[in-house]
Amino acid sequence: MGMAAPIYWTAEMVRQLPDDGNRYEVVHGELLVTPAPRLNHQLLATRASVALGNYLAEEPVGIVLASPADISWGRRDVLVQPDVFVIPPNEALTGDWTRLRSLLLVIEVLSPSTARADRFTKRRRYQEAGVPLYWIVDAEAQRVEVWTPGADLPTIETERLMWRPVGVGQPFTLELAELFRPV
Repeated sequence: MGMAAPIYWTAEMVRQLPDDGNRYEVVHGELLVTPAPRLNHQLLATRASVALGNYLAEEPVGIVLASPADISWGRRDVLVQPDVFVIPPNEALTGDWTRLRSLLLVIEVLSPSTARADRFTKRRRYQEAGVPLYWIVDAEAQRVEVWTPGADLPTIETERLMWRPVGVGQPFTLELAELFRPV
């Protein structure tokens, strides 16, 4: 008896799945399914989002958003939902996920169910798309992996994150002690 051929998922197939509380993504035909995030995950994502939002209010070079989102870069086999991300203001004006082309910064907060996909599958796709900066927040290790498009290995930050997008006067900084502080 032969094995069944694997399903090669497309973004359109994922969009047709029921809204059952799971998060569905597809990268290079691989379906990624994760349950609703844990409280600590959401706390870290919210802290990062608020800090970025405050910064971008002073340096208006981008708009910070959080998932759920359908980022697909117009390809059939890619549909990602970054935890937190920044897009250029002109792309926010389109009001259409399918017209987003430029992610200026992406942040994923690791969870037990997402660690492999965040570190490998999605990280590679973000690098291929030319996302200039990708932060993987690891609450357990109290550190952040910093990835750039051409990097083979991340830079590991244990004290602070810094982001200096084009056209700003002051860089964004986030002290990791503040990000990881207890509730």
